[in-house]
Amino acid sequence: MADRLENAWVTLEPMALAHVPALEQAAADGDLWDLWFTSVPRPGSMAAYVEKALRGQAEGRMAPWVVRENTSGDIVGTTRYYDITPDPHRVAIGYTWYAKRWQRSHLNSACKHLLLDNAFQNLGVVAVEFHTDAYNQDSQRAIERLGAKREGVLRAHKRREDGSLRDTVCYSILATEWPDVDKWLQLRLKRLAG
Repeated sequence: MADRLENAWVTLEPMALAHVPALEQAAADGDLWDLWFTSVPRPGSMAAYVEKALRGQAEGRMAPWVVRENTSGDIVGTTRYYDITPDPHRVAIGYTWYAKRWQRSHLNSACKHLLLDNAFQNLGVVAVEFHTDAYNQDSQRAIERLGAKREGVLRAHKRREDGSLRDTVCYSILATEWPDVDKWLQLRLKRLAG
């Protein structure tokens, strides 16, 4: 399921172990692992992170990509489909992080547009979900800017890397909403990257 996806701004390449050094370099831009409510791997643990994603892919639960910024050719982060369910066909988009220099740029909109378009147009899903830690306000705002609707909060839903319990904020976009969200994201990309 993790085919290469590309637009004018980014290329999503199927994740491989060969990407570990580039992902380590991207995560070091901003010491992204210092935010305890994110899933960015700490130094020295990127290989295990990638191996776990590839196991999820082999089991049919995930489709992980690395994010390559097209102008520089640099790998600047990662994203994936996960919680893939067949009936009704749904996916979640997450495990997304970018090097600090690319945060709050057009990059997230470009990546999410590729993933959403692929999910609705090629995979035929009925809904795409997004989940984030209740403390991750930046992630919540980014998801809302995509046009996703907030569904609610699952309290004490998952364990963070440090073992503490997190509340998870849930969002979704339905297939019936995709045409309007698609138009919005295309307009947003023209404004941000123009």
